[in-house]
Amino acid sequence: MTGGSGILLSLENIYKLFPVKASFFSREMLRVHAVDGVSLDVPAGKTVGLVGESGCGKTTLGRVALRLISPDSGTIRFDGRDITSLAGEEMRRTRRMMQIIFQDPYSSLNPRMRVRDIVGEGWLVHGMANRREIREMALRLLLRVGLSEDAADKYPHEFSGGQRQRIGIARAIALSPKLVVADEPVSALDVSVQAQILNLLMDIQQEYGMAYLFVSHDLRVIRHVSDVVAVMYLGKMMEVSPAAELFCSPLHPYTRSLLSAVPMIGGTPREKIVLRGEIPSPIAPPPGCRFHTRCFMAKEVCEEVCPAFRESAPGRFTACHFV
Repeated sequence: MTGGSGILLSLENIYKLFPVKASFFSREMLRVHAVDGVSLDVPAGKTVGLVGESGCGKTTLGRVALRLISPDSGTIRFDGRDITSLAGEEMRRTRRMMQIIFQDPYSSLNPRMRVRDIVGEGWLVHGMANRREIREMALRLLLRVGLSEDAADKYPHEFSGGQRQRIGIARAIALSPKLVVADEPVSALDVSVQAQILNLLMDIQQEYGMAYLFVSHDLRVIRHVSDVVAVMYLGKMMEVSPAAELFCSPLHPYTRSLLSAVPMIGGTPREKIVLRGEIPSPIAPPPGCRFHTRCFMAKEVCEEVCPAFRESAPGRFTACHFV
């Protein structure tokens, strides 16, 4: 996949490995293959849902996209510009256009700061307004995300989980970014609150025209918000497809197995696919296709040759020898 017209964020052949010691007494250094040669495009104004089991590397990829973590190799292009090696003032200016909503609304807010200061911190850091202007702007933004004006003078511990996530959303959109990485933004919330936050995010996207890279393990959430869905497994990209096509006719056997586990109400039930074995260790991933140790379609070639990530149908990309 390569960035073209209308592509806001393009990740090309991204690698990120984390060194770990073999044991406490050992000097041997092993490496966790968190992201292993992944490419992904995020179109301007659209939502790309990034899904996979825990430990597949999706959160790491989201943070690499924002340069919160630097990749070991590969290229990050944002708004037509290579930002892979940007540093200092140039990177600080670029960050105004890239924001993140964290998974845990309890730990992502500074407990010693009032809400107005949390929401307005970006404006202050980038010299966009003085403190009096920031208070007025923060009040308007809090109202936009469904909180009252008196929330501005309170501290994070005085709010529920859903309200804290609304504060996190207000902070993320304060600088009118072009891209927001939403890292499991509703997984820590009650189901009824999840729906409210998802609808708020979709309304804000329509109003501001920003793009989302939406990270989640919940396929129902991904289906609700995404224009394009990317499926990761053990550091590798398995499938990227338009959301409607992926949920109607998944191509990759891993995607098929994930969808078969989603409960359905009404309609034709999907074939139940039970994966065998356990997820291999990302420290010593299997050769060939990463998924072959659990795949119901695996053959000898899957054990020896890593499948290329290629266009299997118009606009649909997979990494499988038999799609």
